[in-house]
Amino acid sequence: MPRKSTARVALFDLSEPSYSLLSECFRQFGTETVRLAHKQADRLQREKFEACVLRLDPGAGPVIELARSSLSNNRMIIYGLGGTAQDALRYSKLCLNAVFLEPLERSAALKLVRSSRNLIVHEFQRYVRVPVMTEVRVTLSDGARVSATSQEISSGGMSMKASHAPEPGSPVEVSFSLLTLPRVWVRGSVAWKKSNKSFGIRFDTHDDRRQRLKDWLVAYLEA
Repeated sequence: MPRKSTARVALFDLSEPSYSLLSECFRQFGTETVRLAHKQADRLQREKFEACVLRLDPGAGPVIELARSSLSNNRMIIYGLGGTAQDALRYSKLCLNAVFLEPLERSAALKLVRSSRNLIVHEFQRYVRVPVMTEVRVTLSDGARVSATSQEISSGGMSMKASHAPEPGSPVEVSFSLLTLPRVWVRGSVAWKKSNKSFGIRFDTHDDRRQRLKDWLVAYLEA
């Protein structure tokens, strides 16, 4: 009987404590980890990985670009480690999916791995939420604008974090771009907000511009 393939995550240039903790987290969800040095980044062109974790330092950009230009790994889930919000946004056009904050905490790391597990193992749901970090412009009904950072996106809405979270029920228009999706504008309304200044938008089902995002998500999940 053929051996069932296992999803693999490449861990780049991580310290021993970080490597051990993240390896344990991924193994709990049946995901194999492969430890790679920065000089081995070319393996992203030769081997298939479902995800990778790398530090958000000056060397991160070339590695992310290498993965996104690879036929086999251009849709892989990419996690950053550490860095600031500005560091994460610097790579948002390359579709950085999520960030493990430092210092690493086991419970927080497990929560992030759990939330993105379905994407790694390709067990997609109809309205799956894709973790992706990109800059979002939020325009309120009075014309005021808020700059936010996305956390998750689905065909029905998105969650994000900003310095100011609009009140639930507020009508908004959001605009953002993704890896292969030019800037798109979609109307919606604020569905919820939390004390940490994160909030969720529910897209207007009558806004035909939403179709571009839906098409992109389908292509992303089927790649």
